[in-house]
Amino acid sequence: MKVSLKWLNEYVEVPTDIKAFCDKLDLTGTGVEGVETLGAAFDHVVTAKVLKKEHHPDSDHMWVCSVDVGGLNVDEEGNPEPLQIVCGAQNFNEGDHIVTAMVGAELPGDVKIKKSKLRGVVSFGMNCSARELGLSGDHDGIMILPEDAPVGVPFAEYAGLTDTVLDLEITPNRPDSLSIAGLAREVGAMYRRDWNDPLAEMAAKLQLDASATPVDEEVQITVEDAKRCPRYTARVIRGCKVGPSPDWMVERLAAIGQRSVNNIVDVTNYILFLFGQPLHAFDLDKLKNADGRAHIVVRAAQDGEPLTTLDGEKRTL
Repeated sequence: MKVSLKWLNEYVEVPTDIKAFCDKLDLTGTGVEGVETLGAAFDHVVTAKVLKKEHHPDSDHMWVCSVDVGGLNVDEEGNPEPLQIVCGAQNFNEGDHIVTAMVGAELPGDVKIKKSKLRGVVSFGMNCSARELGLSGDHDGIMILPEDAPVGVPFAEYAGLTDTVLDLEITPNRPDSLSIAGLAREVGAMYRRDWNDPLAEMAAKLQLDASATPVDEEVQITVEDAKRCPRYTARVIRGCKVGPSPDWMVERLAAIGQRSVNNIVDVTNYILFLFGQPLHAFDLDKLKNADGRAHIVVRAAQDGEPLTTLDGEKRTL
């Protein structure tokens, strides 16, 4: 199980001495398999500003850009000069603040940024989309930062992506530790420190609509294997709009190896890792029967059963 110490620190004070902390986790039965420092993956990736955007002389869809990367501006001879970058995205303009991977950067998917020629024009880097940075599946264009974003700052520092992630071995007798909340309680006990229960915080903010239609009038649940699944509950939430997740949620999920899909899918994963509670979201209209109620059937999966996962891949159970 991967645990972001930045996320964990929101609910309990995490010791600053990481080695001593890992040693104590080992002694209490939670094995530390590895320690990863995030942010290093964004070496040579910086915030930047588009100074010029001109049509590529030999392409009808590419642009030759002059990109300001602050104090890192340099030409082939080492003289201070904005970077020349060839870019195929269409969603940016002169003056936009963006994210640029300079020569020497290594992006997710083993993409190494080198000096290159695109249709005969030299390019000294790449203007990046969120997908190329491994932050989400958004590939509609390059990332556009706020107008007040600084220029020439390491992207990991600007985006708050610096973090320490522990890879923990949770033994079968400690399912209570398979969540951020559970580990916060464990760390609180280890060091005799107070911890904040995120469930209590959420319960205090929860507002239910007393006039809403009772759930059992809209959703029918059939559990075919009560031994393996003794309880399955549902709630109807209206007014949802599918779209990108907020940056802070994308960051937390990315830190523990989860790819952002959209706000609905991401929040179910967020709850899973925060509380250890599996959660699934369905489109109510697509589950409705002739009687107008949605029908959810909970059954045991069969060996060899085909399944199409959220990444569009067909898999066999």
